[in-house]
Amino acid sequence: ISTDAKIVTDKWRGYSPLKKDYDIEQKFSNNGKNFKELHIVIMQLKSWLRAIPTHVSKWHVQAYFDEFCFRINRSQFKQSIFHKTIERMVLAKPIYHKNIKQILGV
Repeated sequence: ISTDAKIVTDKWRGYSPLKKDYDIEQKFSNNGKNFKELHIVIMQLKSWLRAIPTHVSKWHVQAYFDEFCFRINRSQFKQSIFHKTIERMVLAKPIYHKNIKQILGV
């Protein structure tokens, strides 16, 4: 996180030492109502951690983490998925049949 960033957190005391380096504003969470999105992500993280088999090797942990990040990002941007898909289709260079054949070596 950039030291120039404006950070809003709950009143957890663990953030207090960071105030000397960061611009932190602390607010009461009101039982999570003031930080709804944060609590949703925390619940998703806890659910993901409970679902991962405990025998996952260190070689596969990154793949599990990548999947988690993909799912979190997807859940946070559901309203814009269709818009982003259409936008990418409009902005992308066209691919013609002959190009696909060249790529596939057919």
